[in-house]
Amino acid sequence: MPMWAQAMFWGTLAGGALVLGAWLSWKWTIPAKLVSSIMAFGAGVLISALAFELVDEAVQGGGLWPTVAGFLAGAVVYVSANALLARSGAKHRKRSGGKQPSEKDSPGSGTAIAVGALLDGIPESVVLGLGLITAGSVSPAMLAAVFISNVPEGLSSTAGMKKAGRSAGYVFGVWGGIALLCGGASLLGFTALENAPEEAVAFITAVAAGGILAMLADTMIPEAFEEHHNLTGLVAAVGFLSAFTIHHLGGGG
Repeated sequence: MPMWAQAMFWGTLAGGALVLGAWLSWKWTIPAKLVSSIMAFGAGVLISALAFELVDEAVQGGGLWPTVAGFLAGAVVYVSANALLARSGAKHRKRSGGKQPSEKDSPGSGTAIAVGALLDGIPESVVLGLGLITAGSVSPAMLAAVFISNVPEGLSSTAGMKKAGRSAGYVFGVWGGIALLCGGASLLGFTALENAPEEAVAFITAVAAGGILAMLADTMIPEAFEEHHNLTGLVAAVGFLSAFTIHHLGGGG
């Protein structure tokens, strides 16, 4: 399979975890504590992946300062975009406890939630494509991190969408579309930077890492803590160690 096709395939597969989570949540009522446990685990996995798969490799490939600049830029861009979306009704897009507004209560909130979910998924997908440039193959740890973190996002957000009165067509249209766009983002990450200087690759990789960390702090961790409280840190720590182990077993250490 050509490298560009691999990039699109892995990005779509990782994004497909959103659809899987949405289907599980639509078909069954998943206990809130279970969702928050998976979300805390996924947050720990992503923190490990961005530290060892993204930031560390960006520094090694392109140097410290492009990495620092990219990381800060990613965090600033994500937080700014997230703040704008929050004003339009997407503040609680990962929440399952009835905090999501309905379209009647907040016109335009459905679109904002969809755009917000896409905003959360793009950085993760781009780095899957970048991994094919820097390592020649997709990183098992990064792929696992994105997939594991996307399942509870689909679970939690879909539960909130159901309570807000969203239709099945809307819910699965959103997640299916985002899964395809994640594949496109991964493809873009590969094709746009295939022949780019190492400094540029490091910068973009760090931009994605900064955006992911900001997303975790703004959305996933608060949702996990709200339901799980004292066990959130422990479950996140187990997630971190799991991804760290995969990283080393895969030859990253």
